[in-house]
Amino acid sequence: MSMLRFCNQIRNNAPHSLRFSRFINSLQFATVKAEEISGSQPAEVQSLVQGKWIQDGNWNTILDPLNGESFIKVSEVDESGIKPFVESLTKCPKHGLHNPFKSPERYLLYGDVSAKAGHLLSTPEVSDFFTKLVQRVSPKSYQQAYAEVYVTAKFLENFSSDQVRFLARSFGVPGNHLGQQSHGFRWPYGPVALITPFNFPLEIPVLQLMGALYMGNKPVLKVDSKVCIVMEQMLRLLHACGMPMEDVDFINSDGGTMNKLLLEANPRMTLFTGSSRVANKLAYDLNGRVKLEDAGFDWKILGPDVHEVDYVSWVCDQDAYACSGQKCSAQSLLFVHENWGKTSFMHQLSTLAGRRKLDDLTIGPVLTFTTKAMLDHKNNLLRIPGAKLLFGGEELENHSIPSIYGAIKPTAIFVPIEQILKKEHYELVTKEIFGPFQIITEYKDNQIPMVLEALERMHAHLTAAVVSNDPLFIQDILGHTVNGTTYVGLRARTTGAPQNHWFGPAGDPRGAGIGTPEAIKLVWSCHREVIYDHGPVPNNWQIPPST
Repeated sequence: MSMLRFCNQIRNNAPHSLRFSRFINSLQFATVKAEEISGSQPAEVQSLVQGKWIQDGNWNTILDPLNGESFIKVSEVDESGIKPFVESLTKCPKHGLHNPFKSPERYLLYGDVSAKAGHLLSTPEVSDFFTKLVQRVSPKSYQQAYAEVYVTAKFLENFSSDQVRFLARSFGVPGNHLGQQSHGFRWPYGPVALITPFNFPLEIPVLQLMGALYMGNKPVLKVDSKVCIVMEQMLRLLHACGMPMEDVDFINSDGGTMNKLLLEANPRMTLFTGSSRVANKLAYDLNGRVKLEDAGFDWKILGPDVHEVDYVSWVCDQDAYACSGQKCSAQSLLFVHENWGKTSFMHQLSTLAGRRKLDDLTIGPVLTFTTKAMLDHKNNLLRIPGAKLLFGGEELENHSIPSIYGAIKPTAIFVPIEQILKKEHYELVTKEIFGPFQIITEYKDNQIPMVLEALERMHAHLTAAVVSNDPLFIQDILGHTVNGTTYVGLRARTTGAPQNHWFGPAGDPRGAGIGTPEAIKLVWSCHREVIYDHGPVPNNWQIPPST
């Protein structure tokens, strides 16, 4: 036998995991080229149901957020077309596609899929493809977009091999007599739904989708149509890595159609990431069968101990203005101890914000607020006694961002803490503006109770930061607050959550987490107790009197 023939035979008989190595440096799964998407070469996005990609005649044209050209056509399903999606979900039983007693090999399947997908997403060519695709639809700097791809790849690597089945680890407790034991298991919900926003078009849907699949659920996924092309391409990558086509349905539609689908299909659990208004509507419509990661009006406190002014200034700029402030963890309200006023902190913060340019997308389009809406909010705030504009507050210059989006310079407004607490001002000051916009206030040592009162009255408890190395100050703040993801210490931040710790709100039983084993088990599974009682029945047992 020739050496070439021998090598070919070895290759053809090799397991798929080895043959997959021939694929890892290619973009064979992709149906678009990120750099070529434009008004002259618009991309098209399809839906996926019952294992087949479908294309409806209802096209939603997405405008390029940088120049207003029609650069993506999304084939959207309307209310008359939801039947296949309803049927697909209702075919999935309550006990899921797999569980500890049914098809356990699927835990291994998803460990294998995650390993391959994590490896593929980490290769330079594929990583660059998704980074640039994210930039096209949710404009942010290359570094910020790459960070999203990096975190997603690391998450997939974390849940490779046996790590998926470890999520379903059970526990046993001895019973009251011989032959009796109780065992606790993590159990899937079966048919589930995911609805995810525009600002992290890869990271949020992938981390939540894979968590749903790991635990044995059958999900239908809807991503904001403005950015859904990213997840469409990622699903194609997952299919190339061995994920069964039928395991996930992917629907592109408007909100009303998705709401109708949820009411008719009646999923056992729905994960929603987005605005508080929609979150509360879904909680009502779905009788509470929801997990939510909703609005985040996030705060940061600079403590009385001043250190590393340059570094703290840089982190504050990143937290408030990276991704043009379009992070649910973005710094919205900054409490600055008076000691920081004796430093160059405010000057440096203004200088750092001024460095941001549309050219490199360190500042860019705001996709959910118009320029007018943000400037109107600025003007309303400036009517508060003692309020003043610190920097920004103007429309970006020399831009072609369409008017349906927003385009303002990084903005900070000072509002006295006494005014923040007034009933007539508090709601205005704590209104979340999903853009490059923050409120800054100052406090003294004897005003810490006022700071805590302001925090207690907030309704969103996602991220927070306490920038201090004073253990007593930290203890006081932590003991009187509730935010689910709180960073503490000199290097504390509110944004940039990696894949290695919990990210999610606290203080709400509906709150969802993301990224960790604890988050996956909380959101995508429930507890099932199985009590084994095999006997034997004691010798000489007799039927006792009725009780």
